[in-house]
Amino acid sequence: MLGYVTLGTNDLDRAAKFYDAIAAAMGFGRMMEEGEFIAWGSFDDGVAGIAATKPFDGKAASVGNGTMAALKVENPEKVKEVYDIALSLGGSDEGEPGPRGDDGFYAAYFRDPDGNKLNAFCMVPPAK
Repeated sequence: MLGYVTLGTNDLDRAAKFYDAIAAAMGFGRMMEEGEFIAWGSFDDGVAGIAATKPFDGKAASVGNGTMAALKVENPEKVKEVYDIALSLGGSDEGEPGPRGDDGFYAAYFRDPDGNKLNAFCMVPPAK
């Protein structure tokens, strides 16, 4: 159902460096570039993409309170890898990698350098 999520940025070059590395760790590259807009993902695999853009109205980008994009990855090791990359590129911690609840949801939470909240997550067999 979801095709892609767009997050605002005030520094497209910085956002591009951040998301190029995150996308590469997940096995993706850029799928669209148009002026002040870059999207990462693939048109052909049914996986939702993520995009960064300077707002089209010319005003400063701001963070939506309660808004978050979730990046699905294969396993807990990839959750940690994406989280570590995010922090190494100026992202900030919002919750270290680990299980959340006892239903098999494993995630790490972080913000990009513009303050947009994301998580990397996977599903693992629930603890017994």
